[in-house]
Amino acid sequence: MKYMVMVLGSQADYDAMRGEGSSGSPAWSQDDVRKMITFMDKLNGELTANGEMLDGQGLAEPARARFVTANPSGGAPTVRDDPYDRGQELLAGYWILECDSLERVTEIAARITECPVPPGSKDYPVVIRPIDEVVPGA
Repeated sequence: MKYMVMVLGSQADYDAMRGEGSSGSPAWSQDDVRKMITFMDKLNGELTANGEMLDGQGLAEPARARFVTANPSGGAPTVRDDPYDRGQELLAGYWILECDSLERVTEIAARITECPVPPGSKDYPVVIRPIDEVVPGA
C-alpha cells in the first residue's frame, strides 16, 4: 500500500533554520541544520535502498507560497502571495512510501520524530495518510 508521510512546520521554523529564532522556534546553528540534513539523507537512503521510497521532498518556506482562489462572481481569480500567518502549522515536507503495512509506515514515522532539532523547538506530529488507489469508474 502507498502512504503519504508528512512533516509540519511554520514560517517561524523556516526563519529559525536561518538563525532567526522566535518564541517556540529557537534559532538553529549551522551545525543544527547539518545534523538534520544528515539524518534525513541517511533515512532517505535507507528507504530508497529497500524500495519503500517512491518520492520525498522538503517544501520551500511558506512565505514563498501563493494562493489562487476562484472568483465566485466570474471575474479574475484572487491571487495572494505569502498567505500564511508566521506561526501557522502547514506541510513542510513529505514522503510517498510503498510499505507492506500500516505498522511498517508507522515505524518509519517514529524514526522521523527522532530527527535532531534544537532544544525548545516545537514538537510536530508526523502525519500518515494512506493514498487512495481506487481507479475512477472501476
